[in-house]
Amino acid sequence: MSKFFDCITEQLQDFIAAQHLFFVGSAPLSPTDHVNLSPKGLDCFRILSPNRVGYVDLTGSGNETSAHLQENGRITFMFCAFEEPACILRLYGQGKTILPSSPDWDSLYSLFVPIPGTRQIIIADIEKIQTSCGFGVPLYKYQGQRQTLVNWASKKGEEGVREFQQQRNHVSIDGLATPLSKLP
Repeated sequence: MSKFFDCITEQLQDFIAAQHLFFVGSAPLSPTDHVNLSPKGLDCFRILSPNRVGYVDLTGSGNETSAHLQENGRITFMFCAFEEPACILRLYGQGKTILPSSPDWDSLYSLFVPIPGTRQIIIADIEKIQTSCGFGVPLYKYQGQRQTLVNWASKKGEEGVREFQQQRNHVSIDGLATPLSKLP
């Protein structure tokens, strides 16, 4: 049976803190364009207030979430318990992208552990919170975080990562511009 909440309670904060993985969902307005669902890890998620969250978004092969947020702001986060007790938590909200050139960058980025390859911060104001049973989610044992992305970004260096972002992160797969496309 699902339950709805007006804010991220202390119990829900504890649940989020115990998860090593979360998913971010976003979608463009066009019904023919692609819905995006991205897994995230590496201790990059923070609860900023009972109705505001954020995560450090790392450089990747695409930048779909940022493009969708720029177009319509809609975002959903999902946390699943892969160990007992079973639970699924969804946070529904309106998000935006904060770039390193933003006046808010320093104050927000200071809340996170620096991770090589950081491209932007995604902030979301949460409007609805839902839990559901999660009884159909399989049990998995956590072994650790992969370091592949961190190692790749460290090897490339800041300039190499910026070049990659210039080549691969300025438009979505459907051709929507991302906030990075506005940078010189």
